[in-house]
Amino acid sequence: MISVSDVPVRDLDGLPLRRALPVAGRRAVGPIVFFDHVGPVDVAAGTGVDVRPHPHIGLSTVSWLFDGAILHRDSLGHAVRLAPGEVNWMRAGRGIVHSERTPPAERANGHRLHLLQCWIAASDAQADADPAFVHLPASEVPRVLAPGIDLRVLAGAGFDRDPALPTDTPCVIAVLRLANRMRFEFRAEFSERALYVVSGRVNLAGQACAAQQFATLVDERTVYLDALEPSVIVLLGGEPIGERELWWNFVAGSRAQIDAASERWARGDFPAVPGDDERMPLPPR
Repeated sequence: MISVSDVPVRDLDGLPLRRALPVAGRRAVGPIVFFDHVGPVDVAAGTGVDVRPHPHIGLSTVSWLFDGAILHRDSLGHAVRLAPGEVNWMRAGRGIVHSERTPPAERANGHRLHLLQCWIAASDAQADADPAFVHLPASEVPRVLAPGIDLRVLAGAGFDRDPALPTDTPCVIAVLRLANRMRFEFRAEFSERALYVVSGRVNLAGQACAAQQFATLVDERTVYLDALEPSVIVLLGGEPIGERELWWNFVAGSRAQIDAASERWARGDFPAVPGDDERMPLPPR
């Protein structure tokens, strides 16, 4: 069975945002508990994205750009520019703080911004791991190339490609580009699978899926994606890891852990981000 739903757009400080996970009735795909699609949007000169320093626990973030640039800074001391085709992976573990901002050149000149960000919940064994960050150049992102097919594995293992980044929960996140009339085999490598159509239109096992639609696959069988026009699709898969609490920027196995992290941030006990001394306030609960 395949369930297809629209992902409505909302405004995030002037940016068009579509959040496919979590939503009512769909909390996760395997350990993937958060999926945001921002843009595409033209950002005017003199303006930009300013996500102030904020904390995370119990998850890994995976960030990918189609267009634009983001300057990542974190409490481990990294200051890294993310460009299209590259991947930023960050493990929060017991606690990390980071910011995401438009780099100076793009802020001065204006630019087009189009990005994806996913969160992968940590296993119980890795929830208190040391925080870590890896920037993966485009040349090191695992890739499957065939006529009319270009697939890049952003995180996890799948599609006959080994993981290029650390992972402790079985999953895969991949971006697939299909030329018109091309077919792709979406094998049942995981018990939970889904896809999101970034642009274009595809036929999924006989069911049409258009841009900004999210499809959840229930049957554990191979299905075929047929492009009805040039299309970009995000493929997700994973194995469930048990119930997870998610509030604000925290993911944990219990509400008590979320409460403890919130109190730590309120007290100022998380580490600072070198070079970025602003601070995102704790939202009301």
